[in-house]
Amino acid sequence: MRIQPDPSDPRLTRRVTGIDQTGAPLETAVTVERPLTLYLNGQEIVTMMTILDRPEELALGYLLNQGMLAADAVVDGVDYDEDLGAVIVRTPHATDFEQKLRKKTLTSGCAQGTAFGDLMEGFAAVRLNPAARLRTSDLYRLLHNLNAMPTLYLAAGAIHGCALARGDDPFCVMEDVGRHNAVDKIAGWMFRHSIAADDCALYTTGRLTSEMVIKTVRMGVPILLSRSGFTAWGVELAREANLTLVGRCKGKRFVALAGEQRIVFDADLAYVAEESAKHWRKNSHADDVEGALDGRSEGARDGRSGGAQDDRTEGPRDDRTGGARDE
Repeated sequence: MRIQPDPSDPRLTRRVTGIDQTGAPLETAVTVERPLTLYLNGQEIVTMMTILDRPEELALGYLLNQGMLAADAVVDGVDYDEDLGAVIVRTPHATDFEQKLRKKTLTSGCAQGTAFGDLMEGFAAVRLNPAARLRTSDLYRLLHNLNAMPTLYLAAGAIHGCALARGDDPFCVMEDVGRHNAVDKIAGWMFRHSIAADDCALYTTGRLTSEMVIKTVRMGVPILLSRSGFTAWGVELAREANLTLVGRCKGKRFVALAGEQRIVFDADLAYVAEESAKHWRKNSHADDVEGALDGRSEGARDGRSGGAQDDRTEGPRDDRTGGARDE
């Protein structure tokens, strides 16, 4: 089974007109986001902004990653009503979501999402597969395969992506306006299809924050990859959980700050190509050359207390040129 984005889906993009930096008229594609309200057993839980391509998977993954639905829970049904913009998840037994709703934590996501309950609930009990391996030859081919894949990001921008991969094969790829939506979709898809991921890697275009590390550990994935950078708590939690944490994955470069023992250095860098300029994101290439290892914080680079700008949020610079694209 393979899941990947469908940038040709007319529901996901819209053509709009405007002008460029010279005042010349242009037409470009923009991503369409819509509200989705999630209900669990008739109780309204949250309203999310999403591209609405996989509302059922998003709903299940959100509940799983918030600890409001157990990994072994029985789900009677997941019903999506497009007209109402609502998805309803039904279980045969009551959950503890009321208690979770009373414990809210503002996350560091680009949309300032809200996490419910105890973020660390069950975290220490997870045992990630120590035998999992990340071969550098697989990593470089995986990055190439992801860049070569048709995506909504390349079509319109303003999007994040996550991929579940075995070796160099990204067999489940999800996109959304927020990186947490994208990873929640993968979690929901895994739940619906009883997919075990103890031999897989999770790739994200977003930062390696504490929330992303916690979700990856909850999903039982032993390796987390990103083209972006790290936060200190994300690194600390990854080390505590024995999660292999690899950031700044671009071309032949990467930095590993946790779980390095899983990495097998079997690639000949002389035969690994640098990332094509059309896949560069804002400041990302310069950061590799100037500051990937110098200890500067993400927040120091862009002056925001919340950290670095998210990767892949702006999209094509000019729809008419095919040139380099922003993050």
